[in-house]
Amino acid sequence: MLVLTRKTGQKIIIANEIEVTILETKGDSVKIGIEAPKHIVIYREEIYEEIKKANLQANKEADAKALNEAIEAVSLIKPSPAKQDS
Repeated sequence: MLVLTRKTGQKIIIANEIEVTILETKGDSVKIGIEAPKHIVIYREEIYEEIKKANLQANKEADAKALNEAIEAVSLIKPSPAKQDS
């Protein structure tokens, strides 16, 4: 982890396309501004964790549905009659 000390108004540049500006500090809080291209998605950590959790749950539900559909499809397949030896 890179640790930096910045003052109000100072900036940090990430990968030549993300600019983080320290807007204000009050006690234990720091207000920052982030400028980034529109294709870069920025989330607060707690929101990001909720999205990850929801995505994992959706994947589990989709996997369970797909498995149930596969089991149902297989159960509909009738075995072919066994060939009798002559």
